[in-house]
Amino acid sequence: MTIVQITDLHVVSRERLCFGLVPTNAQLARAVAHINALDPRPEAVIASGDLTDHGSAEEYEMLREILADLIPPVFVIPGNHDRREALLQAFANEEYMPPPDAPFVHYSIDRFSLRLIGLDTTVPQQDCGMMCEERLRWLDDTLRARPDVPTLIFMHHPPFRTGVQWMDAAGLYGGRKMAKVVQRHPQIVRIACGHLHRPIHLAWAGTVVSTSPSTCHQLPLNLTGHGGLEIIMEPRAVQLHVWDDTYGLISHLSYVPDGYEKANGLSSLTEEAGAAWLVQNRREYQELCESEYARTSDGR
Repeated sequence: MTIVQITDLHVVSRERLCFGLVPTNAQLARAVAHINALDPRPEAVIASGDLTDHGSAEEYEMLREILADLIPPVFVIPGNHDRREALLQAFANEEYMPPPDAPFVHYSIDRFSLRLIGLDTTVPQQDCGMMCEERLRWLDDTLRARPDVPTLIFMHHPPFRTGVQWMDAAGLYGGRKMAKVVQRHPQIVRIACGHLHRPIHLAWAGTVVSTSPSTCHQLPLNLTGHGGLEIIMEPRAVQLHVWDDTYGLISHLSYVPDGYEKANGLSSLTEEAGAAWLVQNRREYQELCESEYARTSDGR
């Protein structure tokens, strides 16, 4: 099974630019086209928050218009830039979505070989997130219901200190209590987060927790404790999570092209001399690698 994670989309109203500078709508549309072109095509897409920039009805209308072009099904949760009530209303026709008056946008998707659990960490009108006692109980109960099914949790705020201090100031309250819940459920193979606009990975509470780059702008790697919001146009990317029955969840960064490479004839550098080197080395090592990675009769 293959799952794509998109995050921090920051969709704005039609003909608008995020921060008056960044064409986030067009960038999300490119990411959608990129996902649709992946081979093999992913079975699902998870969107881990900050779907819109201001949480307005117009922005959610624009978001749904862009996501409508996605071929795989998409599952969304809110981030601190979203408004829970508006999101629930905008996605009310989706079977997985809680009712419009739900206190949180929590749900589980149980139709794949990898179980997906979406968590709502948002606090209205706050940039920080929270895992309160009610949310922790819901998570614990939901995990207890299917203890033998490998599970991916996706949420907006990462439950650990990232070292990007000005963003950690808008982090997740309740992360340490969440760690105690997670430790009780070894079927959790990944906790996939957004919020940081950067790729970060950590071994945490007996599993792996990660954050993904944004489909729009990125934030600088600033571990000094100084500074604040700064937009940088590092390459946009999505996370590609591949479930392997032998090894578990294998994750890749898949960069979203902007069209420049193909326009300038740079779509492939493996032809000619590069391809000849690759073929020669494949002959030498192919049998060894096939032997190492081949599944045995018992699936190992």
